[in-house]
Amino acid sequence: MYKEEINKHEAILKAMQIAGITENKTTATNNNFDRTSFLSNIFTYFKNAVHNSKPTKEYINQRGLSPFGGNGKGGEIGYNSGQFHHGARKDETLIQNCLKVGLLIDKNLVSRTGDKAYQPFGKNCIVFALRNRANQVTGLYFRSTINDNDAKHYYLKNRSGLYPNYPKPETKKLIIPESIIDTATLLQIPEITANYSLLASYGTNGLTAEHKQAITELKELEEVIFFFDGDEAGRAGAEARANELHEIKPNIRITYVETPENEDINSLSLGHTPELFTELLNNRKPFDFAQDKEFSFSNEKTSIENKKPTTNNGEANINEYQPLKLGVLNLGLGTLNIENPHNLHYQSPSAGYYIKGGLRSSLDSMKVSLQIVNTETGFDYRAKADLYEYKQLENLAKSASQQLSIEISEIKKDLSQLTHLLEQYRSKTLKEQNNKHKTTVKIPEATINQCLDILQSQNPIKHINQLIGKSGVTGEENNRIFLFVIASSYKMPDTLHALIQGSSGSGKTMLLKTIYDLMPSEDTTKFTRVTDSSFYNYPEHYFVNRLVCFEDIDGLKEDALYAVRELISNELLVSSTSIKTESGQITGAEKTVRGPIASISCTTKGEIYEDNMSRVFLIAVDESHHQTKRIIQYQQQKASGTIDRKEEKKAKELLQNCIRLLKPQEVINPYASKIQLPEEAHKIRRLNDLYLSFVKQVTLLNQYQRQKDKQGRLITEPQDLQTANEIMFDSIILKIDELDGSLRNFYEKLKKHIIQNGKVADEGGNPDRSVGNYAFSQREIRQTFRISKTSCQNYINSLLELEYIQKTYISKHNTYNYKISHWDSLEALRERIKTYLDNQLENISDHKQKVAEMVAQNAEHQ
Repeated sequence: MYKEEINKHEAILKAMQIAGITENKTTATNNNFDRTSFLSNIFTYFKNAVHNSKPTKEYINQRGLSPFGGNGKGGEIGYNSGQFHHGARKDETLIQNCLKVGLLIDKNLVSRTGDKAYQPFGKNCIVFALRNRANQVTGLYFRSTINDNDAKHYYLKNRSGLYPNYPKPETKKLIIPESIIDTATLLQIPEITANYSLLASYGTNGLTAEHKQAITELKELEEVIFFFDGDEAGRAGAEARANELHEIKPNIRITYVETPENEDINSLSLGHTPELFTELLNNRKPFDFAQDKEFSFSNEKTSIENKKPTTNNGEANINEYQPLKLGVLNLGLGTLNIENPHNLHYQSPSAGYYIKGGLRSSLDSMKVSLQIVNTETGFDYRAKADLYEYKQLENLAKSASQQLSIEISEIKKDLSQLTHLLEQYRSKTLKEQNNKHKTTVKIPEATINQCLDILQSQNPIKHINQLIGKSGVTGEENNRIFLFVIASSYKMPDTLHALIQGSSGSGKTMLLKTIYDLMPSEDTTKFTRVTDSSFYNYPEHYFVNRLVCFEDIDGLKEDALYAVRELISNELLVSSTSIKTESGQITGAEKTVRGPIASISCTTKGEIYEDNMSRVFLIAVDESHHQTKRIIQYQQQKASGTIDRKEEKKAKELLQNCIRLLKPQEVINPYASKIQLPEEAHKIRRLNDLYLSFVKQVTLLNQYQRQKDKQGRLITEPQDLQTANEIMFDSIILKIDELDGSLRNFYEKLKKHIIQNGKVADEGGNPDRSVGNYAFSQREIRQTFRISKTSCQNYINSLLELEYIQKTYISKHNTYNYKISHWDSLEALRERIKTYLDNQLENISDHKQKVAEMVAQNAEHQ
């Protein structure tokens, strides 16, 4: 010691080094570690670090926050650069304390200098303090500043404390945002902090026991307001957390704020003034805890008569529908988040469990791809396992415990609860999939009254047509009600079918989509593409009483078209296929798909579907200039905000519920033999059957006014025939006309163009059939009608083939000129057919008196 001129302590250390003895650096301070004081000091360091980091200040400003918190209500922000244990601050006591609270993680790393190295927790994160009742820092929350897209969140292990602090005992109204950063945003709005207390939830599933205890102790609390994100997870989480609070505080009011879709509090603050939050809070809505929150399935449809039946609680007992909804599944064991069926989530107090890829339907096993995430550290463990295999569960729990530093008993308990939840979820899912009857929707009594006012009115079809116009269909007054009647037949024994014809861009697909949206969504299916044999692979009863729509039937191949034809005509598909038995043997099997279906299809090539055209009603889209102007005007009004989209949605929902209130009934038509269709109609046998079915559907739409015979069958009235004739008159004309709808429109425009530009023989406008008839070229027609070369060529070829036009000569440009060789009069044909049908309706009046006498006799007999 004296020779080397060192003091006694240094001499002892050198002697220990020579002897190979390692210094024990554990101090008395470590033995008496004060977690609260240490976290308070480290958070002060983090707060000071904000002022030394320009990028951090910019990030906080971009978030619309202040590092000093809001209005003296707490919420200060710090920054963790990951350097708190480096340089002059490098001290063994500090390092040991950081390891204890989780700020440093020992991963057995060695630095470049050979010294022991540690991984800092929450590096490059802004930091928020969680506080206990004494307002002391007992936990820290970290939010990444460099990986914001993934919204990385971290909490120190052994998390405790609330943000921004415990609510004051005198709190009357408490707002619970979904996240800490959302709460920090609201803290900066004086109008909110002056009237409400704030308490952050730690995510959609982050209402901890400490939260609930703090809320329970608020004796003067009157209302809790959930202000979660505007997405499915946020809405489902708010509902689940509200149910939990309702159980422990049943006498307080629990409400929620309707956050705009795909927005959160912080994102709203960046683009709006604080007044928006005041308005949203003023418009908050209460949770309805009287409703049954359990999942249920309906295996049969119910309906009502002219009366308005209700249950004991005043709610209509019809069409009850509660499918397995997206959101959360609460079975008493915990909450299973089923918002994404391919990423199921179960949250326990210590870890989050994610089932990647969903759950298999086989009941003899429960093989899952599992991700376990430590809630405190954010570290995860991934594995594949069968939850029904005990040894696999043991190994899984042991490995996850070692990797995530969670007690093995906790993981075993979580896996057991997760297995029970998954069993219940799978059972409900399979039950819904195997349910052969369609589910129905529960309609509020007030809506039922509105629907019955329409269905019991003097002219329901007229009112329905007006509602269709309010729902967003411009013009097409006759076509839209025609399609609506056809679509509504899907739930009846005799279904109807339509083929919408029109040129490209004429609006036929938009018309189909609108009518599709007016039908109940649980009974409809829309296809944009169909493979050859896909229809044969559906469940047997999937298509029973379902509306099927094809946006473009031109894209269907012959095999798919054949399947559609068979479903329309025979209401049945039977195919022979090969299957493998349990023993592995390949054998033949019969697969059946049943109808009936109602269908609506769109096409630009109606003439090539000869077999289909005789089975369906033909509808030609209105391609007139006047209709084009109406569509443009509607588009302009919609873009300018003149049209109220909420009213359109309300009209659609009202029409959907009207359809739900209709029930299938048998109909007799005493006047069926009194109406004869024109004999020149194409395939008169099928057309007559279509006509009678359409009359029957009109009667069914009027079922609340129609009388019944002694067998309970609805009796068709002459008004039903009159309505049917008016609605489907254009379709009858198309059945008689050898030109399809779009080709007829082109031909009529062509005749009008020639009459306006060619010679005429008299004042009546009859065309001159003498030498010198007007000749035209394709270019002239293209430019006049503003159509493409391909469309023009197709129309010209079709008219040439049908001999309506002929080639005249070749011009100097080596192109053909044409002239009309067959002049017909569509107006004369329409007038003749209309007179023919009207005369028959007039003759029915005598027969009606006899029918009335028959009904009266039946009534006396009853």
